[in-house]
Amino acid sequence: MSNATTLFDKVWDAHVVRHIDDGPDVLFIDRHFIHEVTSPVAFLGLEKRGIPVLYPQRTFATADHNTPTMHQDQPVKDPLSANQLAALSSNAAKWGISLWALGSPKNGIVHVVGPENGITQPGMTIVCGDSHTSTHGAFGCIAFGIGTSEVEMVLSSQCIMQPKPKKMRITINGKLGKGVLPKDVALYMISRITASGATGYFVEYAGEVFENMSMEGRMTVCNMSIEMGARGGMIAPDQTTFDYVNGKEKAPKGEAWDKALAYWKTLKTDEDAVFDKELHFDAADIEPQITYGTNPGLGTGITHQIPKASEVKDGEASYKKSLAYMDFEEGQPLIGKKIDYVFLGSCTNGRIEDFRAFASIVKGKKKADNITAWLVPGSHIVEEQIKAEGILDILNEAGFELRQPGCSACLAMNEDKIPAGKYAVSTSNRNFEGRQGPGARTLLASPYVAAAVAVTGVVTDPRELMTEGAMA
Repeated sequence: MSNATTLFDKVWDAHVVRHIDDGPDVLFIDRHFIHEVTSPVAFLGLEKRGIPVLYPQRTFATADHNTPTMHQDQPVKDPLSANQLAALSSNAAKWGISLWALGSPKNGIVHVVGPENGITQPGMTIVCGDSHTSTHGAFGCIAFGIGTSEVEMVLSSQCIMQPKPKKMRITINGKLGKGVLPKDVALYMISRITASGATGYFVEYAGEVFENMSMEGRMTVCNMSIEMGARGGMIAPDQTTFDYVNGKEKAPKGEAWDKALAYWKTLKTDEDAVFDKELHFDAADIEPQITYGTNPGLGTGITHQIPKASEVKDGEASYKKSLAYMDFEEGQPLIGKKIDYVFLGSCTNGRIEDFRAFASIVKGKKKADNITAWLVPGSHIVEEQIKAEGILDILNEAGFELRQPGCSACLAMNEDKIPAGKYAVSTSNRNFEGRQGPGARTLLASPYVAAAVAVTGVVTDPRELMTEGAMA
């Protein structure tokens, strides 16, 4: 029998502290990220039981979910947010946990600041009380979201009890066409396998398309793994990964780097390894995507019409309910649909490459009068890059403003809420009913599509606006 193993097996098995027959594995956690929303109750639980934080140096805190993206230098007006931020600061101070609070030059969205500071490294196990922790899988990590009781478990023991998921591999070969970004690849995969198609699995993304992606693109893809129902997603580390991590503040240095690199190079799926499920797609079939329903699987190529209920796997009743919420009809074209809001940001598309893509489309044009645009960098580091590269000048000349870092309109937990009945084209990850505000209608898309909408005011194929100088 072959001893070939998958990348997932290699990382998982290296972290099993104890295996329980017919039960979960006790898994050691290398990195634990916390934020102001899901951590206060976990710390209260520790206090009630008189238990300390076992390894505070393995936990990293940032404020992001419930924070304003304007006037961050002023006291936070919302009392709930202010209380959560105060609790995060006091808990971090009490236990000696590293904290990038609101106003810190390193503050930003948890899944943006981890990688950009070198906290995220190949072969790690990473958890956070946030479902989009899967973002870190781009580095060949096993990374997934956990609940508040599990946050308490990790703080107290640095371990978590988890049943081992099944394994799926999605392979995409070929070359992506003009105007197709990693976000389009993610939305395409989800539309093909549905929002529940990977439930119970951990997904490895393989093939030329992922090998040719930048680290930021890989993070976008792994971020969206949750939206196909997966426990997480990962991509084998390679030279692109090593180059990205090298030199980051928290990355290994000198001899420690050489030792780490030698291990990281072993983190790949063996040739004969077997997955529980294999899927293959062709890069040539992927065009710029947009969603039209109330889950991320209800999406299509931007030039297509909204499918008929008989063509959709979600079930006719729930599909029709979804279209009714969106005020769309079967067979309706999406091109030309008038939009009210555009949101560029989130842990999915709030990095510098996303702003470069957006700027490449809007350069020399003007924001449409009917559009309210919220452009929110994922961190202060991204914000500084936007300014240093002249992107802010391009945005300002086109009539856009840059907000301050935070999760913003991704989840309607802060002040940035889309009003009821309004349409938003959003680069975030979820389009559930009310996700961006009660009654808000969300169409998920890439930074290119968001930019095209922002300057035309309607759903527009970004390829029509792309000049020779724009990104491929």
